[in-house]
Amino acid sequence: MSIYDIQQAVDDGATVPIYYESRLAKIDLNLPELPQVDEDVEDILDSETADERASQMVEEQEEEVIEQPTNTAATVFYFEFDKAILSSDTRASLIEHAQFMKSYPSNIRLEGHADERGTREYNMALGERRANSVKEFMVLQGVPSSMIEVISYGEERAASFGSNSAAWSMNRRVELK
Repeated sequence: MSIYDIQQAVDDGATVPIYYESRLAKIDLNLPELPQVDEDVEDILDSETADERASQMVEEQEEEVIEQPTNTAATVFYFEFDKAILSSDTRASLIEHAQFMKSYPSNIRLEGHADERGTREYNMALGERRANSVKEFMVLQGVPSSMIEVISYGEERAASFGSNSAAWSMNRRVELK
């Protein structure tokens, strides 16, 4: 079979016998039409452009995302034994919280706690007095009182377990949540 015959067979879509390593093989020349090289290059360019567009859209969405500002001031405030008086460190942190809340209004909860010394009822009242002293200070700083909830857990939710001065000092607190 000559090259001309093979070309004619390809044009006719026939099966061409081919000998390879002394074996007869038939190759079906009815192949689907192959895409043009130009189309392949165009598809690749289109996919690269699509990837670039997707990356650009992600970057634009990231730019549009407004990060929620966070307040880094302390959220746990400690008290002396049987007292509800704010320390200077506590007041400084509460001023930061008040400024933040005025700029980014949100409701908060003040949880008052006490150590295990004293009766249950007394410690509930002491936890409430502590939480209320924090609330009153924040209201004086311009935070609406309607944004502040006060709750007392007394000695019920200890931060540190133990009957020693270190544990007791960790439990005499107000948590801002």
